[in-house]
Amino acid sequence: MVDDPAGKNAEQMAKEHKEISVSEFFEKNRHLLGYDNPTRALITVVKEFVDNSLDACEEARILPRIWLEVKSTTSDRFRVMLKDNGPGMMDNRIPQTLGKLLVGSKFYKNLQSRGQQGLGTKGAVMYSQLTTGKPTSIVASTGNGKTSFYELMIDVKKNEPKIVSHQYIEDGRVWHGLKIEMEIEGRYVESKSGVGEFIKQVAIANPFAEIIFDGPSGRVEFQRGAMELPPLPKEIKPHPYGVELGIFRRMIQETSSRTVKSFFTNDFSRVGGISADEICKLAGVNPGVSPRSIDADNSEKLFKAMKNAKLLRPPTDCLSPLGEELILSGLKKEIKAEFFSSVTRPPSVYRGSPFQVEVGIAYGGELPQEGAVDIMRISNRVPLMYQAGDCAITKAVAGTDWKKYGFNQSGKNMPTGPGVVMVHFASTWVPYTSESKQAIASYNIIIKEIKLALQEAGRRMQKYVSGKRRFEMHQQRKKIFERYIPEVAESLGKLTKENQELIKAKLQKMAKEVTEVKLFESELEGDDIEEIVSDGEGDS
Repeated sequence: MVDDPAGKNAEQMAKEHKEISVSEFFEKNRHLLGYDNPTRALITVVKEFVDNSLDACEEARILPRIWLEVKSTTSDRFRVMLKDNGPGMMDNRIPQTLGKLLVGSKFYKNLQSRGQQGLGTKGAVMYSQLTTGKPTSIVASTGNGKTSFYELMIDVKKNEPKIVSHQYIEDGRVWHGLKIEMEIEGRYVESKSGVGEFIKQVAIANPFAEIIFDGPSGRVEFQRGAMELPPLPKEIKPHPYGVELGIFRRMIQETSSRTVKSFFTNDFSRVGGISADEICKLAGVNPGVSPRSIDADNSEKLFKAMKNAKLLRPPTDCLSPLGEELILSGLKKEIKAEFFSSVTRPPSVYRGSPFQVEVGIAYGGELPQEGAVDIMRISNRVPLMYQAGDCAITKAVAGTDWKKYGFNQSGKNMPTGPGVVMVHFASTWVPYTSESKQAIASYNIIIKEIKLALQEAGRRMQKYVSGKRRFEMHQQRKKIFERYIPEVAESLGKLTKENQELIKAKLQKMAKEVTEVKLFESELEGDDIEEIVSDGEGDS
């Protein structure tokens, strides 16, 4: 083989190696954050704004009130503005919080939350300046009589905030919250994956929030359906079953614990003294030695022993499910149906991370009789609008036999009929299929839990549907019977010489009593339905 004189040598190639910042990476790979086309970019910006506001309000224990405006400025540009009543931001923290990627308060917290990566709103700021060249405007106050005004951009070369303008004014206004506004390149569409539908699903999944949405098609107000916030999740330590070897080695070198035994009991959840001794015994390591003296060989032995030890499941107070009542509140206030059902499954665990599945079903009423059932995929109270085909929720719904519960279904396709199925997946670590966080990975334990919740909610719906059909059948029989009562009364009167009107009255009384008995029997067979079909929303 003859060397090509035009080829580069190792020294020349080494000179071409350059380091880029995380901002530069995501600027060139914006599709990873959900900015791969104008339609999706607009909904991604709205999502990041809304997530940020809801998280802040919940953490401050404030019932959220959110004002969202999406207005076109040109044929392909939109102004997006959100204002909330949250706790606001400290003036000196605004540039870093909103102008530097991977800066956030939740990345190291092992608890359920909407955002954790420190990318959300900062990614929107970067997309805005990339597509319009304009800074993002921020107004904030913590309720101290002072207001912060910023215009921010991001220096993508350094991944640092670039302050275009800043004022911190003591104006005496006693308010708290955040207002953020930017112009972006986007496209607004009225569809099942559009901004309007996203906000509607946010209102259903967060019924304690009041949301005013002023969009290109007009203003829509989503009133609160509940006056209580879900309980705050509690931070937990990592569980041994969910830790990888490399992370374990870093933990053991960085721990402040003095012994290997105390390292296990202090730095992990569900590891007590007896379990720590057992792990050390299995690994052949003295539990009293310093963690920093553990070499690579012994750290791997400890890691394998930890994985094989019999430990309790991680605590589940790190989760904050909606609960069956809030699910019903959200569905009832936005969907005009005749029957509602909700199910909250017990917590389960995947790779050491707790998760919990909840399901809500709305049936009948003004919902379309034809076409596929609407599926609402919710993750940590955030609607998932794209990549439905790749999501575990979609696969679990399609894999459930809905014909036995009252919907139509062909093979393993989506069910059809007058219904809405909402699935909420809550976890400290949601296994998304990509950084854009639009689909949940299809692990067997996750699909199994979703199916179990769907089946339980489906059984409740089936009782209602069966009871309704029986009632309608009894009503039809009653009408037929009543239609012939005059003729029967006349014939009996002629045969018995009795008063025909008295006979007619007795037959009508019998028809009413028989129908009431049949209806009572139907209600007994569906005795857990009566509480679900409440406040006059059903006709049963």
